[in-house]
Amino acid sequence: MDCADRRQHFRTILSGERCIHPGSVFDPISARIAEDLGFELGMLAGSTASLTVLGAPDLIVLTLTELAEQAYRICRASRLPLLVDADHGFGNALNVRRTVEELEAAGVAGLTIEDTLLPARFAEGGKSSLISIDEGVGKMRAALDGRQDPGLVVIGRTGAIAITGLDDALSRIKAYAAAGVDAIFLVGLQTREQLKTIASEIDLPLILGNVPAEMSDLAFLSANGVRVCLQGHLPIMAAVRAIHETLKALRGGTAPREIGGVASDELMKAVTRDASYKRWTREFLGHQ
Repeated sequence: MDCADRRQHFRTILSGERCIHPGSVFDPISARIAEDLGFELGMLAGSTASLTVLGAPDLIVLTLTELAEQAYRICRASRLPLLVDADHGFGNALNVRRTVEELEAAGVAGLTIEDTLLPARFAEGGKSSLISIDEGVGKMRAALDGRQDPGLVVIGRTGAIAITGLDDALSRIKAYAAAGVDAIFLVGLQTREQLKTIASEIDLPLILGNVPAEMSDLAFLSANGVRVCLQGHLPIMAAVRAIHETLKALRGGTAPREIGGVASDELMKAVTRDASYKRWTREFLGHQ
C-alpha cells in the first residue's frame, strides 16, 4: 500500500484553502466506489464499522482489533486515503497509543481521538459526558507518541460544544492544539457564529461532523478554516435498504429476473477489479 502518498494527500487537503466532503465508506467495495467517483477522502466511522462488522449499533462494543482489521481491508483494496473515527481510543492513554499503532499499521491516512467518556457508564441515562481536559491532553500526547510515520494525521475530536458549551470547547481545542495534534474535529456545532468564534481563535484545520443546513455552504466553511465536512453515512443506510427490499421481494415470490435496481455486470466488474484479476490469471496461471 502506498501509505505515504495517501497520508500526504490528506495533509494536502488539510493545508489547502477549500472544504471537501469525504465519502462515507465501510468496506472494500464501498471504498472503491468512492475512489472511482472521484472522492478525495474516505471516512470510516465507528458507527458504520460497528454496523458492518457486528451488525450492532454505535455503542462502543466494537473492539480495536475489529476496527483495525476493517480499516486494513479497505486500505488494501483501495487507493483512497482513509480517515478513521477511532472513538475514545478504546481505553485510557496507553490504549490510545496502541490504537494509533494498529491503525497506522493498517494503512490509514488519519484518525480521530475524542474526549467523550466512553463507553456509557452505569445509570448514565444516555447523557454524554466528557473526560477532563488533562486526561484529554494525555490521550492526544499518547496518540502523537504512538505515531511512527510523521505523515499520519492525528486529529483531536471534541463534542464539548453541545455538552458543556462553547467556552469549554475552546479550552479543550486550545489544549489539544498545544499538545500538537494536526487538526481538530468538531461535533455539535449549531451556528455560524460558533464556527467563526472557533476559527478566529485557533490556527489548525477543522473537520466537522454533520452540520445544520444553514452551515452547509462550502464557501463559508472554507473561509472559516474547515477542510473536511461530513455528510452523514447515507451509503450504508442505502445499502441496507436495497438488501432488505431485494430479499423481501425474493422471499415474497418475485422472480429474480423481475428484481430491479441491481448492479449491472459492468459495475460489478469495475468494483471487483475484474480486469486486473483476469490479467493476473493469464500472467500467473497460464489461462487464456
